[in-house]
Amino acid sequence: MNRDPPSRFGNLEHAEALGVRAHVASGLRVRLLGLAFLPRSRAPAGLLIPRCHSVHTFGMRFPIDLVFLDGEGGELHRVNRVGPRRLVSQRGAAAVLELPSNS
Repeated sequence: MNRDPPSRFGNLEHAEALGVRAHVASGLRVRLLGLAFLPRSRAPAGLLIPRCHSVHTFGMRFPIDLVFLDGEGGELHRVNRVGPRRLVSQRGAAAVLELPSNS
């Protein structure tokens, strides 16, 4: 199984968020797409989207966990197993960590 992330994540910086080494979504394209349109086997361990309080799951092929972070990087709110075609937001969030759902 190929676990290398697709090219849209190739040049991104990494950050540690809640114990996960995640790609940091800094560009418009990767912020808009997130983990959408990827098979689960090609998704990275996590995607950190700074300056974000709302996420859509249009185009998702597998459920994801969303962890909304406060300005210090602490967990503000978590939504597990978010399926496709959803919109989830959390007032006051400074960032969102997208994770492939394990359950």
